[in-house]
Amino acid sequence: MEEELADLSVRHSSGDLHMKSLGKHATSFGTVLPYIAAPCLGAILFGYHLGVVNGALNYIAKDLGFAKNTALQGWVVGIALASATIGCFTGGVFSDKLGRRRTLQLAAIPLVVGALVSALAQSIQAMITGRLLAGVGIGITSSVVPLYISEVSPTDIRGALGSVNQISICMGILIALVAGLPLAGNPSWWRTMFGISVIPAVLMILGMACSPESPRWLTKQGKLAEAEAAIKKLWGKQKADEAMFESRSRTRDVMEEDVGWFDLFSRRYRKVVSVGIALFVFQQLSGINAVVYYSTSIFQSAGIDSDIAASSLVGAANVIGTVVATYLMDKQGRKKLLITSFTGMGTSMLLLSITLNWKELTPYSGLYAVLGTVLFVLAFSLGAGPVPALLLPEIFASNIRAKAVALSLGVHWVLNFVIGLSFLSVMDKFGISSVYLCFSGVCFAAVIFVMNNVVETKGRSLEEIERAVNTTTSTV
Repeated sequence: MEEELADLSVRHSSGDLHMKSLGKHATSFGTVLPYIAAPCLGAILFGYHLGVVNGALNYIAKDLGFAKNTALQGWVVGIALASATIGCFTGGVFSDKLGRRRTLQLAAIPLVVGALVSALAQSIQAMITGRLLAGVGIGITSSVVPLYISEVSPTDIRGALGSVNQISICMGILIALVAGLPLAGNPSWWRTMFGISVIPAVLMILGMACSPESPRWLTKQGKLAEAEAAIKKLWGKQKADEAMFESRSRTRDVMEEDVGWFDLFSRRYRKVVSVGIALFVFQQLSGINAVVYYSTSIFQSAGIDSDIAASSLVGAANVIGTVVATYLMDKQGRKKLLITSFTGMGTSMLLLSITLNWKELTPYSGLYAVLGTVLFVLAFSLGAGPVPALLLPEIFASNIRAKAVALSLGVHWVLNFVIGLSFLSVMDKFGISSVYLCFSGVCFAAVIFVMNNVVETKGRSLEEIERAVNTTTSTV
């Protein structure tokens, strides 16, 4: 091992000088994109299982006999989010022990079984069981997919490739919303909506079998020859010497032991971990998932006849905004996009709160509800949506990366669960205008937090970011 490390140190001492120029020779998506297609199926399923109940919930409730019970409707939404928390932490452990690739293959199993149980459900208990199983699967993919993509991506296009994860989630949500359009003519169509999600889950198992393991995970395990082979497969043989990780950082990580969960709160790591958690807290409390889960119900209450079609428009706005963010991510930087995004979201929610509470505008409430929601989702998709999942694997040191990402996303899923379970009841009690005003306040608070606490990672390798963050936190 020591001889191999020494050999790599000699071979890659000049590689440090080429890392900055690597982008000039390897900025094409072409070599890497085929290998992130399979994990992105997991991201699509993540979005699909979040959005599938949006248009279908009322039909499921009528079919299974709980149409008048908003608490049970909340459980159908919320149980998947609760179990996703379990899946998220499980994914963090498995991805460290088994590798990113095998963990994603394992994640497909509860996704397949959960979809089939939901599609065949004849009772609320069966539906909740199916949603619980699917939730475990999407929890695993939510933490491991962005981790894998970040670790296999070249520095100069890591932001753009990382955004592909969010695009895939948005596509999954949009597909789920569009898939719900036949429900008006076929109330039992919701069963097909759940059933078809089995196909991408099976394809993910097969696709990951052909994808390389994360070179950074292999390096951390001391499997340097396999890591170099993975880089050749990902970036091309001629780039292997240049693309091998900065040897001094990598050899240190190989020899460094993994940290435990409680170590994440030690003096060395607690600041950067708290930033990661806070980003997802702001993301979830901004109101985005209330829109994703219940936009159809909100549009119904605003008097819109084509509520599912309006929700599909919102889903399309999410995809379009994320595509734009992909282009801007490595040009404008993560921090600037976050500030712009949360500012736009806060403004949209504030305007929605005012217009929905203004009696003179009641005849136009439906129009304002759709326009305001579309603008909110567009603003979200430009930064608050794609950036946190991309930024976290960048700012966390390699030895805590999987666990810290899992912890941050675990908090994300807990809040997601609370919002999914309670939103309808809170909306009924306080009114949609007051709830939107609270969401607006959270968004503006997020702007202040990002300005003061988030570091820019654009154009820097994961190793450079790790050294910079370690230098910052060691002085805290």
